[in-house]
Amino acid sequence: MPRLIKLLLLGLRDLLASAGPVVLLAIGVLAAAYWYLEPQPPRSVTLATGPAGSAYAEFGRRYAEALRANGITVVLKATDGSVDNLALLRRGEADVAFVRGGSADPVADEEAGLVSLGALFYEPLWIFYRQDAVRRSAAQRKGAFDALADLRPLRVNVDSAGSGVPDIMARMLRANRLDPAALQLSNLAQSPATEALQAGLLDAVVLASAPESPLVQRLLRTPGIGLLDLRQSDAYTRIFPFFSAVSLPRGIVDLRADVPADDVAMVATTTSLLSRGDTHPALRQLFAQAAQTIHGGAGWFNRARDFPNTRTSELPVSAEGDRAINGTPPFWQRYMPFWASNLIERMWLVLGGLVVLLLPLSRIVPPLYTFRVRSRVFRWYGRLREIEARLDAGDADVAPLLEELNELDRVVNKVAVPLSYADELYALRNNIHATRKRLQAHGAPATTAPAK
Repeated sequence: MPRLIKLLLLGLRDLLASAGPVVLLAIGVLAAAYWYLEPQPPRSVTLATGPAGSAYAEFGRRYAEALRANGITVVLKATDGSVDNLALLRRGEADVAFVRGGSADPVADEEAGLVSLGALFYEPLWIFYRQDAVRRSAAQRKGAFDALADLRPLRVNVDSAGSGVPDIMARMLRANRLDPAALQLSNLAQSPATEALQAGLLDAVVLASAPESPLVQRLLRTPGIGLLDLRQSDAYTRIFPFFSAVSLPRGIVDLRADVPADDVAMVATTTSLLSRGDTHPALRQLFAQAAQTIHGGAGWFNRARDFPNTRTSELPVSAEGDRAINGTPPFWQRYMPFWASNLIERMWLVLGGLVVLLLPLSRIVPPLYTFRVRSRVFRWYGRLREIEARLDAGDADVAPLLEELNELDRVVNKVAVPLSYADELYALRNNIHATRKRLQAHGAPATTAPAK
C-alpha cells in the first residue's frame, strides 16, 4: 500500500476513534428516543364502518385504498352503524370509526380519550315511502305527506338498533307527542328493509346515510318510491342541536328526468371520524389527510371545501386532524416518503435537542484527535528521558545505553503520523540524535544511526 494512502487511512482511523464517544452518545440518545416515542406506526389499523351497502362501507373502502399507498393495511369492520361503531371504540376493538352526530356523549367520551379527526359529511335522514301506501293513508285525506305524524298508520322500518336511527326516530316522534310503541315500527337492517319496501312488505323505511350510499341511490331512482319532504326541518334543528336543515335540490339525482321534481326539505346530522386517544398519531394524520381528498369536493348538500371541518365536531379535534384541515402540512411531506416524513415529524424535537447537545461536545473532538496522534510520538520521550537519566547518574555502562537508544530509534522510525504532525516526529528523532552524541561523548564507541 502506498505510504500516502496508508497515512490517509491512519488519519481517518484516528478521527473516527476521537469522534467515537460523541457518535456513540448520539446513537444512544436517538435509539432511546426512537424506543420511547415509537415514531413508526403499526402496519395495520381497524376502521369500524357500517352495514353492507351503506355509505360508511363505501367510504371505508376508499380510506383503505388511500392508506394502502403508504403501506398501511386498513381492516374494515362491518357493523350495524354509528352506535355499534362508538361501542367498538370505547372497548378498544376499533382504532377509528365513523360516528354520527348525536350518538356520542361529549363529556364521557372525551374523558375516555376519544378524539375527532374532523367532521366529514352531512348524513341526512332519508324517509322513503311507497306512494300507493300513502294514497291510502290519512295523509292523502289531508292533502300532503310532509310530517312525521303522517307515518302513524304505516308500517315503518327505523333501521337496526346498532345504527342509532331508532333512538333518533324515537326522540323525534316523542317531540310530535307520538308514542313509538303505538306505531308499527320494525328494526330490519338497511338492505333487507330496502328489499321489503320494494316488495310491498313495508310502507316506509328510515335511513341515515350519505347520498353516496348505493341503497339511497337505488331508492331515489325506483318508480313508486317517494321521499318525505320534511317541511318542519327548521323546527327540528331548534329542538335537536345535532341536526342541520338541508335541502335536496331539484334535479340533483337526474337532471334529464328531473328527479326529484321539487326541492326536498330534510334534516341531517354531521358524521365525524372518531379515533381512540391511543391510536398512533401517524395513523390519525394519514386518516385526516385522506379525508381531505375523499370528502373535500362538492356534494348534494354542501359546496366544495365545506368538509372536512372542525366546526361541527361534538368531541375535541385532535392536533393531527386540526393541522390537516386548518393548517399547512410540512414542506418535506411533499418530497419524502411517508416513513421518512413521519420519522422527522415525530422526532424533530429530539433531533433539534441532539444538535444543541452535540455542538459543545463536538469541540472536544479536535483536542482528542490531536492528543491521540501526538501520543504516538510523545510516548517514546519517556524511554528517552530514562536513558538520559541513567547517563546523568553515571551508574550504567554507556554501551548498553547506546544499544537501547539505537533500538528506540528503530522503533520511532516505524511510527506513522499524518503529515500535519510530522514535525513532532522529526523533533523526537532529532532529540534521539542529540542523546546519541552525548553518549558518544561519554566514551561510547562511535556508531551510525540504525538503518531506516
